[in-house]
Amino acid sequence: MAFLSKPMMSNHRCMVSLAVAMAIVLAALGPLPAHAVRIKDIASIKGVRSNQLVGYGLVVGLDGTGDGNKAAFTIKSMVSMLEKMGVTVNSGDIKVKNVAAVMVTADLPPFAKGGMRLDAIVSSIGDASNLQGGTLMLTPLKAGNGQIYAVAQGPLNTGGFAAGGNSSSIVKNFPTVGRLIGGVTVERDLQTDFNSRTSLTLSLQRPDFTTATRVTDAINALFYDPIASAADAGTLEVKIPAAYAGNLVELVAMIERLEVMPDNAARVVINERTGTVVMGENVRITTIAIAHGNLSIVVKEKYDVSQPRALSNGETVVTPDTNLSVEEGKNQLVLLRGGASIGDVVNALNALGVSPRDLIAIFQAIKAAGALQAKLEVI
Repeated sequence: MAFLSKPMMSNHRCMVSLAVAMAIVLAALGPLPAHAVRIKDIASIKGVRSNQLVGYGLVVGLDGTGDGNKAAFTIKSMVSMLEKMGVTVNSGDIKVKNVAAVMVTADLPPFAKGGMRLDAIVSSIGDASNLQGGTLMLTPLKAGNGQIYAVAQGPLNTGGFAAGGNSSSIVKNFPTVGRLIGGVTVERDLQTDFNSRTSLTLSLQRPDFTTATRVTDAINALFYDPIASAADAGTLEVKIPAAYAGNLVELVAMIERLEVMPDNAARVVINERTGTVVMGENVRITTIAIAHGNLSIVVKEKYDVSQPRALSNGETVVTPDTNLSVEEGKNQLVLLRGGASIGDVVNALNALGVSPRDLIAIFQAIKAAGALQAKLEVI
């Protein structure tokens, strides 16, 4: 493909800017459908992601709530730390409870540069009971390749507390896990050459052929050129127009702002542990009749005791008395016509007076009858 000349590049950018302006005007004149979302919210760019960092360190300054003598790794870590500072000490002489061994985890965002400040999670790995009031000593943080990308140090914020006496105690949240706010400093720049790419790969968070087609059409319509193509249901390839070579930031920003209508398969998700039922708008039910009634059987046992008079030779007589009652629900039969929407289903089941747990049993029965035109997921 021949490169565009300077005037042609300017004309192309003007056309794209005009298209964006028209889209803004249309959005102001009339609201978009409620289910239209930005491409930014349903897709990500391949290679643009965060990386996990992890490190081992010590928290000091605890009020007697640190690791005990059984945590040998904590004592060895203290000895090693003191030796690096020029202090020689015997591990057998260390008997403190104001130090805790911890693991430090953080996320290194894409395009991170040296000097950037991040947050971290600090978690106890010994038998410390509380990290409140502690300070994390200088801790190197490594990535999966074993290289150090950041260091962490500073006071912890646990967001909870633990207190108690000899007979009772109280604990709020998890005091053995704390957050290091702004205490991570990035020491190494991530080597990226984003603007030199000749193509972009978009990955849909939920692969779907219809959604992939709609995203492709939206991108091609914006640039008046078939620069986007769907490789499969979850991957889209976007060629970089010559007008945006070396300026991918502007190109990605324009693509992310596009709004499309994602499509998902009809699905009913139920959680039997909590009694939660969630249905998508595309759920349909073929013609079926539903009747749901509860059979309740109550058995009450009591004993009638007849005692003889005092100083008589009579015997105490115990006579059992059983009361049995049976109650059956009087819910009527409800008919759902073919193609009933989620609103029709909800109204019909509300008319039966069913509870969420009864709703789970009903949907399982409808699926078994072959009338539920949706995927039933149990989580």
